[in-house]
Amino acid sequence: MTAYLIRRLLFMVPTLFGIMLVAFVVVQFAPGGPVERVIAQLSGADTGATSRISGSPGGDLGARGQPGGAGAVDAVTSKYRGAQGLDPEFIKSLEKQFGFDKPAYQRFFIMVWNYSRFDFGKSYFRDTTVLQLIKEKLPVSISLGIWLTLLTYLISIPLGIRKAVKDGSHFDVWTSGAIIIGYAIPGFLFAILLIILFAGGSFFNIFPLRGLTSDYWSQLSIPGKILDYFWHLVLPIISMGLAAFATMTLLTKNSFLDEIRKQYVLTARAKGCAERQVLYGHVFRNAMLIVIAGFPGAFVHAFFAGSLLIETIFSLDGIGLLGFESVLNRDYAVVFATLYIMSLVGLVVNLLSDLTYTWVDPRIDFETREV
Repeated sequence: MTAYLIRRLLFMVPTLFGIMLVAFVVVQFAPGGPVERVIAQLSGADTGATSRISGSPGGDLGARGQPGGAGAVDAVTSKYRGAQGLDPEFIKSLEKQFGFDKPAYQRFFIMVWNYSRFDFGKSYFRDTTVLQLIKEKLPVSISLGIWLTLLTYLISIPLGIRKAVKDGSHFDVWTSGAIIIGYAIPGFLFAILLIILFAGGSFFNIFPLRGLTSDYWSQLSIPGKILDYFWHLVLPIISMGLAAFATMTLLTKNSFLDEIRKQYVLTARAKGCAERQVLYGHVFRNAMLIVIAGFPGAFVHAFFAGSLLIETIFSLDGIGLLGFESVLNRDYAVVFATLYIMSLVGLVVNLLSDLTYTWVDPRIDFETREV
């Protein structure tokens, strides 16, 4: 296992490098950039995603050497839409401020070196470091990720076991129908429906609509703070949990069905073991292998994925909304930093999933497995 761990850890380095390289190259050909956004703000036409005129690769804002002479001065301003009439020296100072006075390959390797030391720099348009920004958004994303994952497992596993035991019964049929319908409904659409029904839309005003806590949260007692916190999470968690509940329930059911039909279960029953002993003493450990081992991945998926629209709808300022706004605002420092952190966490979680497999079932050996 030690050799396998070392191989996996070493494999993370080229994987991260490849992810960042592809993202960096894509950005070079994407329209717009931080310089264009500043110019658009000065001209009063800021849209958060201004375009670059043809003739200069979009996003590749680095100067190719220092311009000189009148022709070079014109080239500086003509590179950017809306830059006519602005001082070329001011444009050059903007490029230097954002680090775009260097060629693209230099910028990339500088970024890789800084990120390898977890130095993510400062946001282009916010007077704070990228790590501080991420730290400010973590409480929302962690809240959504932790409680969604825990509730998914606590509800889906017993339900999946029940469905496996009652396979083909009326209970199995109608719960399967409800699960499929829930899975087919987009989370953001269900969130809007919940707001209309229960958050003061057109019917009831039971649950809060905005934020993770109330404005008067600091004035509440400790039990009141806990209740207020969970009261704000009810609608977002339900909206995000539809697909997760369906996937985990069906995965649990199918895992148990596969194990129940195996020979060792028939042997245990033939020896006179009670059905409950067969189910939880023999089947449970083997059937839950894939479910338990997938816990790290499920948490990261709930933490990073699928929360953007939910955060927007319920005004929850988390990591998903931060990344989306950074892309629109061309805040590349935040974009690349969040991508790097998410990719690194994803690779580590995949490794943890493999380790969880060996912990749940020691018979699994990854030493002979190729990375």
